[in-house]
Amino acid sequence: MSYAVGPGDLVLCVNAAPNHLTGEQVPLVVGETYTVGAVMEFACPCGRSDALLDVGVDFAWCQTRFRLLPKPKFKTETVTRSVSAPKEKV
Repeated sequence: MSYAVGPGDLVLCVNAAPNHLTGEQVPLVVGETYTVGAVMEFACPCGRSDALLDVGVDFAWCQTRFRLLPKPKFKTETVTRSVSAPKEKV
């Protein structure tokens, strides 16, 4: 996933299991979206990912805890309005 994720992307937390190494509870919430602050090309000690994501909660988390959300597609609708000229008085 690291090749597709970059700073500013939105990711969905899908795994809030305890920390891979220490077994401590993590402050992430399943179903919450987070904004990626940085992608660190560093293999997670668990061996399941090739990058850690900094989402602004504690330090950095294994990318396997997240799924990349699609970028929003903004629609801009062009509204054309006709302007009528004022009628002249005779």
